[in-house]
Amino acid sequence: MTQAPFTQDTPVWFITGCSSGFGREIAKAVLANGWRVAMSARHADKLADLVAIAPQRALAVTLDVTQPAAIDRAVSEVQAHFGHIDALVNNAGYGYFSAIEEGEDEEIRRQFETNVFGLNRLMQCVLPGMRERRSGHIFNFSSIGGLQAFPGIGYYNASKFAVEALSESLAGEVAPLGIKVTCVEPGGFRTDWAGRSVIETKERIADYDQSAHPMMDGLKAASGQQGGDPALLAQALLAAYAEQEPPRQLLLGSDAYGMAMRMLAARGEGFERWRKLSLSTDIK
Repeated sequence: MTQAPFTQDTPVWFITGCSSGFGREIAKAVLANGWRVAMSARHADKLADLVAIAPQRALAVTLDVTQPAAIDRAVSEVQAHFGHIDALVNNAGYGYFSAIEEGEDEEIRRQFETNVFGLNRLMQCVLPGMRERRSGHIFNFSSIGGLQAFPGIGYYNASKFAVEALSESLAGEVAPLGIKVTCVEPGGFRTDWAGRSVIETKERIADYDQSAHPMMDGLKAASGQQGGDPALLAQALLAAYAEQEPPRQLLLGSDAYGMAMRMLAARGEGFERWRKLSLSTDIK
């Protein structure tokens, strides 16, 4: 296969969680665009077919994002191989289904280690290079569930709310340095998120059969039938990267957009309803 020409100016993307779903599709899109990509997975051998697409422009990296030392090594490996990182895509993550009372401490902590602390460590590792070059773009995968919480997935929602906060703060901190931050907020897409990748509480409490459990079961039942196309999401990220002023929050999917707009309207109504009580606490 003839390789597309590239130079040291050809963008370098580092994408986590590339064994399936969004990560795999984004990696394919980056390669198809003639750019360079470092792809990570807990088992890098699962990425061999992607590397084969363009061996000179692709690198597979073994990475468990719950291990800080592994993150440090992975970022160093990518920088040594390509020289720098232009775009970080913090995609690695998964869902934990559980009512709040049912939550198991080990699983709650694992959820945050993957979805929040691993993401944060990766940002900390790539930022020195981006600051030095005064350029770079960080894509952090949140969810529509990072804007609105639902029964049965509260711990997942909490982890994504944290991603939103970290991303918003970072965006303000690094904007003067030429670094861009986009929080990606997908709705329902045809990935394994609610299928084989999901972790579920081991024991259910019957009192939540009318609230948390229907949401959990509904999400699993809809797996593979969602309206979002992961390949089109990948193209949306490339389009955002090309923008001079990309969005800080990127809703993806008509369901995500609709839910977000309804949530904003409902919250505005709630704030206004309790305006008098809100203002009553000011010192007179």
